[in-house]
Amino acid sequence: MIAIMAAGTLSAQVSHVTICNPSAPNGVEYLEVYEFEYVDVQPQFPGGESGLINYINKTREYPYDAYHNGIQGRVLCSFIVGKDGKVSNVKIIRGAGDATLNREAMRVIKQMPRWKAGKVDGESVAVRVVLPIAFRL
Repeated sequence: MIAIMAAGTLSAQVSHVTICNPSAPNGVEYLEVYEFEYVDVQPQFPGGESGLINYINKTREYPYDAYHNGIQGRVLCSFIVGKDGKVSNVKIIRGAGDATLNREAMRVIKQMPRWKAGKVDGESVAVRVVLPIAFRL
């Protein structure tokens, strides 16, 4: 089962994420991001949770060296689902102890199709999502 969790402290509803943007006045832009637990409508992957599980299982490729060396693990990733449903700001919160597994988890998330955006008061908002990607032999 895939668990989508809120990142950050439970008392924080909105945080700001710094984004490098060359066209911004000083090359930096701040994005207001809601935590997953605090939106009225949470962002949803196309096809819901089962669609997300199917996507991960079809897209994830076990790295060759990790597979042949019997390395397993879970990569805990964070990303933002924007107002338009695009996935951005992919980061590893806790790696699996193997760089190839970490890179593969990031690749899978970066290639995700657009999600249905989260909403607050009927308006689309950017939402931080935390998602574990498991690698088991």
